[in-house]
Amino acid sequence: MAILYFLIWIILNGRITLEIVIFGILISLAVSLFSRKVMGYDASNNDRILRNLPLLTKYVAVLILEIIKAAFNVMKAAVSPGLKPDPVIVTFHSGLPSKFQNVLLANSITLTPGTFTLELEGDRFVIHCLRSEYAEGMEDSVFVHLLEKLK
Repeated sequence: MAILYFLIWIILNGRITLEIVIFGILISLAVSLFSRKVMGYDASNNDRILRNLPLLTKYVAVLILEIIKAAFNVMKAAVSPGLKPDPVIVTFHSGLPSKFQNVLLANSITLTPGTFTLELEGDRFVIHCLRSEYAEGMEDSVFVHLLEKLK
């Protein structure tokens, strides 16, 4: 984790000098120690994060693509006189076992234009959709399939 903090330090500084490197190492180690002692960070999470990094990268790419597609659909519905909002509230169970997976799914749904997570309880979701077709296949979405693969 200290290496990640150091890389962020270097990126945010925008230049590399001996002073920046030395301070970066010291600050990165201090923040890493703080994370372990005060915030209860467990170093065993590093393995899980690294193991799931390709999947999480793919997830972010799919999320960005879905946000763009949904934004165009919402814009089309907003400017087309024939496409009126047909709001609907949907309830479904994701079947995802962990709180992290369900929270990530809820946030992804909310980030996608035209949908909003109203409630999350366990793996039960209550979603508001701007149009009824946005609700179709939500429990079997690409997000759910990708999150099921997380270890």
